[in-house]
Amino acid sequence: MRNRQAEEHVQAVLAGIANRARVSKRHRFGGVYTLLNEECLRRSFYKLNRKAAPGVDEVTWEEYESNLDENLTGLVDRLKRKAYRTRLVRRHYIPKDNGKRRPLGIPVLEDKLVQHAAKEILEAIYEADFVEYSFAYRPERSAKDATNELCFRLQFGPISWVVEADIKGFFDNIDHGWMLRMLEERIDDRAFVRLVGKWLKAGVLEDIHTVTHPGNGTPQGGVISPILANIYLHYVLDKWFEKVVQKEAKGESFLIRYADDFVCAFRYKADAERFYRQQLPERLAKFMLEVAPDKTRMFRFTRYEVHESNSFEFLGFEFRWGQNRHKRPQVKRRTVRKKLRSSCREMQAWIKANRSLGIRPLMATLARKLRGHWNYFGVPHNSLSLWSFYKYTCEEVYKWLNRRSQRRSFTWERFNAMLDRYRIPKPSISTKPKKRYSYV
Repeated sequence: MRNRQAEEHVQAVLAGIANRARVSKRHRFGGVYTLLNEECLRRSFYKLNRKAAPGVDEVTWEEYESNLDENLTGLVDRLKRKAYRTRLVRRHYIPKDNGKRRPLGIPVLEDKLVQHAAKEILEAIYEADFVEYSFAYRPERSAKDATNELCFRLQFGPISWVVEADIKGFFDNIDHGWMLRMLEERIDDRAFVRLVGKWLKAGVLEDIHTVTHPGNGTPQGGVISPILANIYLHYVLDKWFEKVVQKEAKGESFLIRYADDFVCAFRYKADAERFYRQQLPERLAKFMLEVAPDKTRMFRFTRYEVHESNSFEFLGFEFRWGQNRHKRPQVKRRTVRKKLRSSCREMQAWIKANRSLGIRPLMATLARKLRGHWNYFGVPHNSLSLWSFYKYTCEEVYKWLNRRSQRRSFTWERFNAMLDRYRIPKPSISTKPKKRYSYV
């Protein structure tokens, strides 16, 4: 009962903050730091990923929970006395499709806990400010929503030119000074802003002998990093595009952004060229950022020149002009070829590593994996890519199941019957987008 009442109280406080932020766009919130109390932190603790890798102190979620009341009391006391200190962030690298590695930061559990509580406060404040065409790291929005909206706008908008852009090393180049100044636009609480500054400046443990103290950036993997990135780009890109670029353009234009990946579309070539060659580079340079040259370009994209229009990639999809069954121009999406090959390799590796599992758990996990793939890539005009992935997966499962013993276990007839018995989902295409976003 007490926990439920505490949960309801925290939710009511956050709802009140969100309502005030929505009603008063210029209001600066004071006393935010005091919201990091035991009720708020307890709620955040149970929202953390219980299986997440531990930080440099090797404390796991289960170990912290075993003495939760005492741990939270001590943490709140340190926060009140301003004696809370951030710990080193452990650096971990994950491979990317292009052969490079993406750096991730793994904070200790207590830092994750306080960051989660601070993140919910920031979300309550800034969700009312974020523009409609920003889709990343926001409640009830996803990458698929971004691609659906982009497809709709390209199909029905008076658009002829597209600028595809990506910010070079965005998370590693966020300027700390600008970041804190942006927070102060809405937060009138030095203690809270100073706390965020501690996380930004936290040392990074590269290996057992090397600790770095970055002057810029926020480590990917930190609980609070996504909301900070959204706030930064809200001021750097979104509001600027709305107030400057669209007002100076002579024709229609729009922007769709997901994290640091974004696509801008224009009616006239002159507007697109000015944005691509002058406005965007100058704006990013002001905030210590720059575009990635190999991922940024301007090109023709129009229904009136279907065969001459370029294709482009965004969030795992390739966008291109084609024709529908009535021979009319239509924007089509399909899985990016590189992404499809990568998904096949990952599925092959998973099947090989888990081939010794029992049939029931193997099929249950396989069904979840395929269902997740269909949920994202199951869009109109992408059937060939979906069936290609499904066929490859079935062939791999069939091959490795038949290698589990010296005798051949399955024929294709028996194998297909087994897929039906365990309800392995076949490729499915989703219908038109459920959501429509207002740009007024």
